[in-house]
Amino acid sequence: MRNRNTNIWLRGFSILFISVAIVMTAISLVEYSRRRNNYPPGMTIAGVPVGGLDPAAASQRLLEVYTSPVEAHYAESVIQIDPGVVGFRPDADSMLAAADLLRTGGAFWGGYWDYLWNRDPAPASVPLRATIEEERLRAYLQNEIAPRYDLPSTPAEPIPGGTSFTSGSPGQTLDIDRAILLIEDALRSPSNRSVSLTFSTNSVTRPTIENLEVLLKQIVAGSEFDGLLGLYMADLQTGQEIHFALNQNEELSAEPGLAFTASSTIKIPILVSYFVNHGTEIDEQTHRLLLEIFQKSDNNSTDSLMEKLDPFQGPLIVTRDMEALGLENTFIGGFFYLGAPNQLPDHETPANQRVDVFTDPDPYTQTTPSEIGTLLTDIYQCSQNGGGALVAAFPGTLDADICQTMINYMAQDKFGSLIQAGVPDGTLVAHKHGFVTDPFGIVHDTSDAAIVYTPGGNFVLTIYTYHPVQAVWEQVNPLMVQLTQAVYNYFNLPTQ
Repeated sequence: MRNRNTNIWLRGFSILFISVAIVMTAISLVEYSRRRNNYPPGMTIAGVPVGGLDPAAASQRLLEVYTSPVEAHYAESVIQIDPGVVGFRPDADSMLAAADLLRTGGAFWGGYWDYLWNRDPAPASVPLRATIEEERLRAYLQNEIAPRYDLPSTPAEPIPGGTSFTSGSPGQTLDIDRAILLIEDALRSPSNRSVSLTFSTNSVTRPTIENLEVLLKQIVAGSEFDGLLGLYMADLQTGQEIHFALNQNEELSAEPGLAFTASSTIKIPILVSYFVNHGTEIDEQTHRLLLEIFQKSDNNSTDSLMEKLDPFQGPLIVTRDMEALGLENTFIGGFFYLGAPNQLPDHETPANQRVDVFTDPDPYTQTTPSEIGTLLTDIYQCSQNGGGALVAAFPGTLDADICQTMINYMAQDKFGSLIQAGVPDGTLVAHKHGFVTDPFGIVHDTSDAAIVYTPGGNFVLTIYTYHPVQAVWEQVNPLMVQLTQAVYNYFNLPTQ
């Protein structure tokens, strides 16, 4: 009886155990099946963790990440960039399909066995699949970001009442090609969605040459000089020119030029003519003559140099050479010595035949600011590359070395006033100044013609003045100094 009861209990316990095991197995299978419907722990899609999520929730998370704006920092501005606006499209369907394949691709019972033993599957990842329309992104940067956030440089401006310019401010321009790379990387990243855009800094722009001309005319108007002034300036980098004439602050037509007494500035054409006709033939005597001409403005030495061209017609050869260059208003009709005959009496030029203005030009020697300035420009261009109008007019006679030799001699003029006084010490000024007295010892004409070399750019500047009563030095010299300072400052803007 006792054995029978024991068997019943054992049988019942076994049935209970098997039943519990079946129930537990069923529960675990159901739980595993549910878990298999979700992505396994450690799985990432495009860098986004989706472990434990079903496909719908994973899709939502992907879209939340990859449709969130990219934060772009451009200088001091923060810009929110909508991925959809710039043509970024994540391919969620294909990424989820790949994830589903990883989720369901393994053997069911093998996965169930790992589940029973609490062994997580190896982490799996699905790479990002997306399209980016680069042209759309580029158009967005060009049409939306750059126009709104680029900053143009502020040009330097003349300071009224002075000879200087404001410093201006540099601008900034978006580096679009670099920005495209940075933004594309951020669009593809699930976490690093902030970029700092690079840009180039634009240098401060120089004022327009028209602004410089206005400033120069204001300087003349504000000065004490009430005579006639002609000015020519050439930017030797760009070829831009300023050319104007003022008579008692009333503007005159600068064309065909105003005939001024050339005085000692005619020694520049004489220098050119000597080298045109003699090339590099500089003996010791000629070298001394050239030094005397430009260091001391010695007229006797100038006559001796012209005599080397021709003992009787040296001035006419100089005039002929200037005509060959197209400088029809520049001439010298005789030697400098007292009583020298004028070989070009009543010589008419377009400039000295003007009836709207009278400058009482010397009948022996005349020029205009633009013609002597053009000649200096030709010398400079020849010295730089052996080309230009001088070489074209006199082929086979001049080269860069010869033209540089001319400049070296002109640089011996160390007068220290007029144009030379308007630039910082040490500035190379190749020039010739000039003034002449009438029979009563009164100066009516003062002039200076120069090539000026500066760190910010080289320029030609010629200034001629005439006063019918008297050219007062204390008025003329400060005026030329200020005009030169303004031009120098234009080429050498202050920095911030």
